[in-house]
Amino acid sequence: MSLWARVNQLPQPVLEQIRYIYGNSFPIEVRHYLAEWIEERLLNVPVYQHEQDSAYEQEAATFLNQLINELERTAINLPEDNVTGRIRLNESARNFRQLFSHNPVQLYSHLINCLQRERQCIAYPEECVNVQDPEIAEVINGLQQLQMLVRANENDNRNLVKDYEHLLLEIHEITKNKAQMEAIDNAQLREHARAALVQQERNVNETVTLITGKRLNLVDNFRKTIQLTSQVQEKVLHKYLTQWKINQGFAGNGASGMSASNLDTIQAWCENLAEIIWNTKDQIRLAMKNKSKLNIEEPNLPDFLPQSLVEVTNLLKALITTTFIIEKQPPQVMKTNTRFAATVRLLIGNTLNIRMSNPLVRVSIISEAQAQATQQSNKASEQSCGEIMNNTGNLEYNETTKQLSVSFRNMQLKKIKRAEKKGTESVMDEKFALLFQSSFAVGHGDLVFSVWTISLPVVVIVHGNQEPQSWATITWDNAFADINRVPFHVPDKVSWNLLAEALNTKFRASTGRSMTPENMHFLCEKAFRANLQYPVSNDLTITWSQFCKEPLPDRTFTFWEWFYAAMKVTREHLRGPWNDGSIVGFIHKSKAEDYLLKCSRGTFLLRFSDSELGGITIAWVNESNDGQPQILHIQPFTAKDFATRSLSDRIRDFEDLFYLYPNKPKNEAFDRYTTPPGQPRNRNYIPSEVRAVLMPSNNNPISYPNTPNSYGHLQSPDASRDTPTSGYNLENDQVNHLPYQPLADLELENIDMFASSYT
Repeated sequence: MSLWARVNQLPQPVLEQIRYIYGNSFPIEVRHYLAEWIEERLLNVPVYQHEQDSAYEQEAATFLNQLINELERTAINLPEDNVTGRIRLNESARNFRQLFSHNPVQLYSHLINCLQRERQCIAYPEECVNVQDPEIAEVINGLQQLQMLVRANENDNRNLVKDYEHLLLEIHEITKNKAQMEAIDNAQLREHARAALVQQERNVNETVTLITGKRLNLVDNFRKTIQLTSQVQEKVLHKYLTQWKINQGFAGNGASGMSASNLDTIQAWCENLAEIIWNTKDQIRLAMKNKSKLNIEEPNLPDFLPQSLVEVTNLLKALITTTFIIEKQPPQVMKTNTRFAATVRLLIGNTLNIRMSNPLVRVSIISEAQAQATQQSNKASEQSCGEIMNNTGNLEYNETTKQLSVSFRNMQLKKIKRAEKKGTESVMDEKFALLFQSSFAVGHGDLVFSVWTISLPVVVIVHGNQEPQSWATITWDNAFADINRVPFHVPDKVSWNLLAEALNTKFRASTGRSMTPENMHFLCEKAFRANLQYPVSNDLTITWSQFCKEPLPDRTFTFWEWFYAAMKVTREHLRGPWNDGSIVGFIHKSKAEDYLLKCSRGTFLLRFSDSELGGITIAWVNESNDGQPQILHIQPFTAKDFATRSLSDRIRDFEDLFYLYPNKPKNEAFDRYTTPPGQPRNRNYIPSEVRAVLMPSNNNPISYPNTPNSYGHLQSPDASRDTPTSGYNLENDQVNHLPYQPLADLELENIDMFASSYT
């Protein structure tokens, strides 16, 4: 059954959430009509460390072209009576070509993320249904109430203007009548005119009182509007937009947010708020203008209009400056002279005429101290600690997506100026950030705002070997940074369970499958260099130094370096078997031996080496000369070995391995990942291939069924690569480590030549 078919069996609230996840830029009809086609191409795509990877961009461009062609082909093949479907698919093809031709990675990444969320919703449907958040209903109801208030204020203000105009006419009439009365010579007629004038003045005074009451009522409604706007804006900006920004940090560790308040919804809320605030501001200014025209003193009545104008202007300023955000963060480990990308977006760009001016955005790199100064002064720093090429661009409005944004696709960091190091600090501990800043007028140009925003922390490196420690700095920061912190302070000590959750998230995002609770407990014991009771207490804390600074016992590398290497080799070479559950990986050597001693001969499991970074070893059950079971360990394989021959191919080569622990035939577990036989390059030659064989060392001769005795004289490769067994006597426990060697490297008299003839 396809993933989409399983999705459509989910409860209705979850289906609504999935439709919500896809957003406006990718119609759900496209997902429906092209379900199998999309899944065939995106469910098992290659994994790239960065979206700026050229291979990733090429994959995205190819996918976009194929998607557009498939949409047009599917539209043609739809039944003639399905006119709506045809129109929708053709319209989508045109929109995709227009929207994503210059940035296919945006669509490609969005779809991959959506498919991942579909899988999560199938696995954990209860976590997907966040649309019933009562505070979201409060925001929606608040905006609707504000829109009604604004319309009522507009109507009251319009009627008040008419009352002002009528009153001014009456006052003008009184002035005219006064002049006419003075010109009357007849005393009786003058007295009659004076009486009429008194009545007119009485009517005018009553009208003034009535208008004053209406004006005060309007002012009170202005204040209610401002108060409710402030409450709704506080929730939108400081809960939902702030949570979205926090989720960006978690996403840097591989998390995929399941919140209902995605950026398109937040933008819609912000645009509504901008229109409400601007309309209220206009209405207040109109009320002030009309009051000044009337020129009536009200000594006993406070004038709240100036203060209301200040308050509504402050609301507008907070909204504009806060909604200038980084939609796509730059890479957090940034290598000099390497191209990188980022996207900034103004969430109110569809209002206030901002889009008409295409504001210029400038990017600079700043140090931690400069970021602190910027935050403290609330003013973008003019200083920079490096040189970035292609660092300016204009905000442009996209009519289809209704977004005002700019994508910087070709930035390069050419130079970096580092701060003086203290103590044991290294360049991989130093944090920088990208500062994006712009300036633009709103409305009719009477207000100008300067906006800025700072990226997530960035570590700058010059060589690939600096990546592991740099990612330790970034992983810790993304997981434990407080949103209101002083840049870029993080705690030195955190809960182990929170760190374990972050590591599991990162491992899952990198490899495709989470670690098990047993795997996590193994990591805990490794990090703390001790045996611990399961489960560990929430009070257990780990320091930054334990995490990535202090070497593991009897090792030259830290806990983080060991974990990072295991994650890297899994992502690059072991992803399929790991996702199938064929690799245990995170398990103590002694526990692996205990498991295997209960199994039949030839049973094996795979675990990450304790002694070799990025190494994975095979432990399996063999029989000794006296018929007793013994556990053997093959010298660890690394990425360098897998570049020659894959793990699955090596397991196929080893004839002593029969069952993957506990009892799964190895061909069922690994045959789908083995390399099929290739066609001969030249029929005039006998082809050969490289295979792996197991070789006993001179120090530990072990009998193998069907193994020639002549293997006994072969010399083992460097034993320093063997995984040591602490606390075990090799002879008594019959535990040995066997190096492997490619068949092509063995002496000729011990090789069965593989040859075939061709017709």
